[in-house]
Amino acid sequence: MIFSSTVFLFLFLPLVLCVYYNPFVKNLSFRNTVLLLASLGFYAFGEPVFVFLMVLSVAVTHGSGLLLDRAENPKTKRRILAWSIGWHVAVLFVFKYLSFLLSQLGLLTGRNITFALPLPIGISFFTFQMMSCLFDIYYGKAKAQKNILNTGLYISFFPQLVAGPIVRYDQFARQIMNRQTTSEDLTCGMQRFLSGLGKKVLFANYLAVIADNIFDVYAPQGCSAATAWLGAVAYTLQIYFDFSGYSDMAIGMGRMFGFSFPENFNYPYAAANVTDFWRRWHISLGSWFRDYVYIPLGGNRVSAGRRIFNLFAVWLLTGIWHGANWTFLLWGLFYFLLLFMEKTTHFDKKAGVFSHVYTLAAVCLAWVVFRAKDLPAALSYLLTMFGVGAASAVDTVFTEYIKSGGILLLAAALLCFPVAPYLKERFQTKRWYFLTGFGSLALFVLALFAVVGETYNPFIYFNF
Repeated sequence: MIFSSTVFLFLFLPLVLCVYYNPFVKNLSFRNTVLLLASLGFYAFGEPVFVFLMVLSVAVTHGSGLLLDRAENPKTKRRILAWSIGWHVAVLFVFKYLSFLLSQLGLLTGRNITFALPLPIGISFFTFQMMSCLFDIYYGKAKAQKNILNTGLYISFFPQLVAGPIVRYDQFARQIMNRQTTSEDLTCGMQRFLSGLGKKVLFANYLAVIADNIFDVYAPQGCSAATAWLGAVAYTLQIYFDFSGYSDMAIGMGRMFGFSFPENFNYPYAAANVTDFWRRWHISLGSWFRDYVYIPLGGNRVSAGRRIFNLFAVWLLTGIWHGANWTFLLWGLFYFLLLFMEKTTHFDKKAGVFSHVYTLAAVCLAWVVFRAKDLPAALSYLLTMFGVGAASAVDTVFTEYIKSGGILLLAAALLCFPVAPYLKERFQTKRWYFLTGFGSLALFVLALFAVVGETYNPFIYFNF
């Protein structure tokens, strides 16, 4: 079940809201139970078998959290933490990386080793949330939940279950039994949800058609350099509207139920440099690696050589986290090199036209590697973009896409920048509220037409 499906929009979400806001039972214990059951049902709708794996992982996390809370000996606490983190890493490894590792061993040994398990949707996201729970309890940032249902709610909460944002345990724990749900939260949450829905169905899905056709059909057959650049730009825009759209919907739904989730995007394509880009893109993942990997390794308070290693470790793990493919590893190491270069030359302090153009170009090229099915395909596509092996400079594919979708591409490019905050400053408060209200209604109508008329198109980050 995806947020932009008719089943979710017309049945699941309205039903959960009606039960949650029923006028008879209003205490938080009941409402939390409703959300937990809804979340498990939401996951079971698409993953009927793996919901049992999630329940088992919840039990492991809950029990380990209680043991960490009660343990007084530092060595005992470290052993409990190591065992529980090891469990979650092992589960993630088996389902996400084991088949890839065995296939690579098969290539090295000349044997045909096949071992494939279906990937549980969103396993990387909820695994990191479970690890956040254990780390925060270990470091004393939060207490373990006495009720396993509350632990289960944190891990399985359906708005951000399968594609984030990654909500930290210490942030969520304070809200489980100490939050208020107001009409303002419900209204603002709905508006935020509609904003994300519009990003997904009005922009990301159309951009996906262009990107998929060029990457998967035209590029392998031989296309022009202009078409290759168009595909790269389309995917650059698609992944932003797809992932930020999901985050907007998750944050909006969280607020509908009284929860405050962290922002996950802050106009990343307006970044002044690559360092700034990663302060704005997938913020919850970046802060997770910073607080649970980079800082425990020593952060910046170590020698220059150790700082380089710490940065390398973070970006190696960031690449691996995204998937079991050499393309993701190369993508992560590419950003390590860029960030290392910027920190060494102090380019991370620069801002201007050149630095902005360089950032957009670097990010666009990196997305090509991220999108490619393997390293040879990535190299071939990148060479085509620069004219090496290209069929021509411009072809009919490029011109036809520009004619049919040029306006939408331009609109998508503009909306990647902080247009809304600028307009909010320009208009008076009352006029702005009128415009946003009218805009939300219009967006809802357009999105519904798009949802009813479209086929299944899952979010990109469901794969992670």
